[in-house]
Amino acid sequence: MDRFQRQYIVPGFGKEAQEKLAKAKVLVIGAGGLGCPALLYLAAAGVGHIGIVDGDEVSISNLNRQVLFGESHIGLNKAEVAAHAIKTKYSDIKVEAIPEFLTTQNVWMILSRYNLVVDGSDNFPTRYLVNDACVLLQKPIVFGAVFQHQGQVGILNASGPESINYRDIYPDLPSAYEIPNCSETGVLGVLPGIIGTLQAAEAIKWLTGFGRPLVDKLLFYNLLDHSVYEVSLSKNPKSQINRPKDRGELEDTDYAVACGDGDTLGWAEALGLMNNYSQAVLVDVREKDERPLLNGFTYRSMPFSQIEDNKNVVGDSELVLLFCQSGIRSLKALKILQREFPGKRIHSISGGIEAQDSPIYNR
Repeated sequence: MDRFQRQYIVPGFGKEAQEKLAKAKVLVIGAGGLGCPALLYLAAAGVGHIGIVDGDEVSISNLNRQVLFGESHIGLNKAEVAAHAIKTKYSDIKVEAIPEFLTTQNVWMILSRYNLVVDGSDNFPTRYLVNDACVLLQKPIVFGAVFQHQGQVGILNASGPESINYRDIYPDLPSAYEIPNCSETGVLGVLPGIIGTLQAAEAIKWLTGFGRPLVDKLLFYNLLDHSVYEVSLSKNPKSQINRPKDRGELEDTDYAVACGDGDTLGWAEALGLMNNYSQAVLVDVREKDERPLLNGFTYRSMPFSQIEDNKNVVGDSELVLLFCQSGIRSLKALKILQREFPGKRIHSISGGIEAQDSPIYNR
């Protein structure tokens, strides 16, 4: 008896479906609250080749929902820790860690090697980047998302040129004010556990032809009362307006900037601007336990969740440069501080830590 015996005997599944899983190549984007449970069940089911892409490090605030990690993993790269955990459990599958953040420059090369993408990302710039790349590469996406006590799951871009993609649902990237994150809204760890497991189930169904996958549909789940409903999706003419038409346009798109309308600068421009001011301050608006840390620069901490009580951090500075993980919270902080200090020059650093491509930070 092998470890898939209980799957062989499922009516309508059998060894043929198992062989399809063994030949599949699945990329899981984000080893977070959604990615961890999805990875556990994809690996347990016998998906032959699993890629895990995540440039983030484990922090203590992750541990209520990111079930592949424990206290001993704090400060380590998520993709590498997750890959090691799965390799330790199962020797019959290939697991590849990609310890990077997805960018417009690496997304094409990474996604092109896989049959199916499971999107467990937790920010809108990455979500739109993945969608647009998958449309161009004709890769199906198992989509998942959570917000407070609600979750969504479905399969997008899976039925040819007329299939539904994320921009058919949300054609335009949201502004900075419309973008929530777990630091602001909170999340019970069981919710991404449920949605991530559903993503794994949909991936297995899609890969094997078992059951009725949620192709061009979204399933909505409410943790408070376990209510579930399903919505069929349709094409949206607006979805084509802002989507890149080819690889060149994709690589030229700044997804972090597109999510906001604030005064944004790249890292090189921002750090160069500091040399022109005698009173300039670099401010990290991430929560105190978030990683990686900048190395070699003096900066101050002003967690976004406590910004109203810590606005004095900017002090008498003439120039204020804000950064966070991906450039989203820093855009929100920008708006708050601009209202409070109309005479100061304040900028958000585009893309945050994820866009920092020079070796000045500590991983």
